[in-house]
Amino acid sequence: MEHLVISGKKPLVGKVDISGAKNAAVAIIPAALCVGKVHTIENLPKIEDVRKYIAVLEGMGAKCRFLDDHTLRVDATKVNSGIAMHENLKSMRASYYLIGALLGRFKKAVVPMPGGCNFGSRPIDQHFKGFEALGATVLQEHGAISVTADRLVGTKIYLDVASVGATINIMMAAIYAEGETILENCAKEPHIVDCANFLNMCGANIKGAGTGVLRITGVKASEMKDRDYTIIPDQIEAGTYMIASAITGGDVTVRRVIPKHMEALSAKLTEMGCKVISGDDWIKVQGTAELKSTTVTTLYYPGFPTDLQPQMTALLTQAEGTSYVTETVFENRFQYIDQLSRLGAKVKIEGRMAVIEGSARLTGAEVTATDLRAGACLVVAALAAEGCTVISNVNYIDRGYEKLEEKLTNLGASIRRINDGDPPLVAVEA
Repeated sequence: MEHLVISGKKPLVGKVDISGAKNAAVAIIPAALCVGKVHTIENLPKIEDVRKYIAVLEGMGAKCRFLDDHTLRVDATKVNSGIAMHENLKSMRASYYLIGALLGRFKKAVVPMPGGCNFGSRPIDQHFKGFEALGATVLQEHGAISVTADRLVGTKIYLDVASVGATINIMMAAIYAEGETILENCAKEPHIVDCANFLNMCGANIKGAGTGVLRITGVKASEMKDRDYTIIPDQIEAGTYMIASAITGGDVTVRRVIPKHMEALSAKLTEMGCKVISGDDWIKVQGTAELKSTTVTTLYYPGFPTDLQPQMTALLTQAEGTSYVTETVFENRFQYIDQLSRLGAKVKIEGRMAVIEGSARLTGAEVTATDLRAGACLVVAALAAEGCTVISNVNYIDRGYEKLEEKLTNLGASIRRINDGDPPLVAVEA
């Protein structure tokens, strides 16, 4: 097992380039399978979830070749089955996107139940509701989901919850449905728009991405075209480095970002006393020695992202006074608090609210990442802690952050990766 060792209390200073968006990549890769042509996908993040998805596509008969570290050539023309039971899918939450992709292309999808980070129940009933409305039959048995249809017919679908996954999944299935599909109460996240843009470039007819209503006019598979596409920057990775700058009192310029995607976080950092300056594709965050407490409520985009909630909670442990964080998207996303408390955080959970007593003295300890963003939270906290912190379950962090150690080291952090056989508590060289 690998671990991250971090010696904290060093201000981060410099510039960091943000990778392609994980959440867009894990939707666009199956979307390429849905289109079934030859595509070049650029700005692909070099992370574990992408590696796993590529292995899945290759197992199904697609030809995948990296032209460079972040550019993938995908030829999905030879894939001829809607059955995808690859072992990798059992450990990926985004595996469910294959259902919509395969259902749209083959009118049949057989996929393992999704895995991924475990921070509470994340039902996919809204996905099933949409598939059934389009004319499919959904069956769950033996640890797999089977969705089949003789034909898909456009209809009006109202999502009970503005689910990101359901919006993308139903959108992919509906691009080949007969007639028009109207999907209401859609999620609006940037990666939904990115996936829709890719499909539209290939010949789909999707209108309204980024709004609450999608109108999808079905097309024939034969009308779809080969296209090259560049993935948007990762909103959550960018936010993590912005928070890391704030918690260390640093001065970091986050480059290759879309500042509009970061507005909810930028507003909160400014409210806390940080200086936030943005340009066309960059944001600079300058920390302050006197962080102010605040209140945060997670919401669907354009609200404060749930995927930045753990990192923000770590930052609020250093603010003066008492802060409150309310989690409205997932019911059990505070399970990382026990690990954060090992570093000295003073947080009390009251239902879906975290009450954070600020100005906590954080000190290094051995902690364990419980999921991807919880791991990022512990990294952020360790950067502000006195002494040495050892973080285990690094595999969670690798699912969503490319070259984390290299990027943080270039900003002045003391961080390295060790294996079980290495001395676990040797201080990182300054």
